[in-house]
Amino acid sequence: MDPTLKNRVTAALKAEIPTLPRGLRVGAKYVLDHPSDFGLDPIRETARKAGVSPYTLVRLAERLGFEGYDDLRAPFRQALVSAAVEKPAWVERLREEGERGRIQAEAALNEMAIVQRTLEGVKAEQIERVVSMLMDAPNVYLTAARASYALAYYLHYVGRMALPSLQLIPRHMNSPIDDLDTAGADDVLIAITFTPYSRDTIEACRFATRKGMKLVMISDSEIVSPEFAADETLVASMLSTHHFGCYAGAMALIETLIAQLVARGGEASRLRIASYEKLRRESQAYWAGQKKR
Repeated sequence: MDPTLKNRVTAALKAEIPTLPRGLRVGAKYVLDHPSDFGLDPIRETARKAGVSPYTLVRLAERLGFEGYDDLRAPFRQALVSAAVEKPAWVERLREEGERGRIQAEAALNEMAIVQRTLEGVKAEQIERVVSMLMDAPNVYLTAARASYALAYYLHYVGRMALPSLQLIPRHMNSPIDDLDTAGADDVLIAITFTPYSRDTIEACRFATRKGMKLVMISDSEIVSPEFAADETLVASMLSTHHFGCYAGAMALIETLIAQLVARGGEASRLRIASYEKLRRESQAYWAGQKKR
């Protein structure tokens, strides 16, 4: 089988998804977001996970020019590689400590796996494009909501030392589009959102693209909405052993972006970071403990 066929199918799905009927669009997005599960699971299990009927998946395969569902799934099965991570001895010892130890061990393995999976998917050339886009922009706006806001706050808190144009929005409890009203076509919006996507963040993305701004997304999927397309999407795995998404992969992705921003900033970034640190020490921002007499 052609080893590049999976990439061609993925590209075809991305190109077709804006024009697909709703049911087919849901199925296509599931395939794009969960290629490994799609390659492994039988059709009924895939339909259950995607929330569509098996017939919808058959129609999707036919829409892409395949004779049947198995022909669509075949390149994904062929491209599968093991995502397993080495199990350290301390993880196995945790499993022996009863139910609580087992839960902790499974969570730890999941976190290591999604960090590895996320960082494996980040290409150096894409990070370079994103960093260049941010460095060249007069203003870089950053937005997120709910749990994702913590990631945005950290990226802004550290990243602004290397990228002074970085602005966290919304300000003063407004809507993010209020702060984007005066943005120009040369400006960039960074939007962080994961399933289920925040309405405020999606509306900000739509507003920014209508204004002609460049859009960088940090998300769990390259296809967030058929109504707009990001210039760049940095994808983080969010799989978890509990009900909510696990943000370990997303944080690792953001740390990689910050490292590249600081490196690109060069001497100016180093001096700015040193200035911030000097200011914090002088204002006694850090707890030093009780001094000895």
